[in-house]
Amino acid sequence: MPALSVATDTLAGMGTGIDYVRGDATTPLGKGPKVIAHVCNDMGGWGKGFVLAVSRRWPEPEAAYRRWHRERSGNDFGLGAVQVVQVDRLLWVANMIGQHGTRTGSKGVPVRYDAIDTALGVVAVKAAELAASVHMPRIGCGLAGGKWERIEPSIVARLVGADVRVTVYDHG
Repeated sequence: MPALSVATDTLAGMGTGIDYVRGDATTPLGKGPKVIAHVCNDMGGWGKGFVLAVSRRWPEPEAAYRRWHRERSGNDFGLGAVQVVQVDRLLWVANMIGQHGTRTGSKGVPVRYDAIDTALGVVAVKAAELAASVHMPRIGCGLAGGKWERIEPSIVARLVGADVRVTVYDHG
């Protein structure tokens, strides 16, 4: 079933330059090159949340993330880092490290807003190189425990501000 553009229930997103649609971010809308951006944790865990939908569609992002984590002593794996994995001729998945750990505890929720902001800057550069639009669920707001009111401004500043077209998908 194709996603349909819908109005959000609140004023969030009004005038931000972000397109909000109801649908599945793993089947991004529109023509041309696309990057699907999502948040991963810094512990090497892949198995809950949006990553399951990614893995159902393509094995490459999970395999690349696990290898990136396993070989982290020799690479840039860590908060704010991004790994871009091509999954089709005009489609890439951006694994963004924006979550510390996987559980809410004494140090609060796992989301790391500054790491997501940094990662979005990296995604903006890659999207510009690819002449791609960026597609995502409400990153950092599921298992990571983040608040969209804190994440949306980073998307606007980093992506929309760099003239990257952004579509955010609300599942359902």
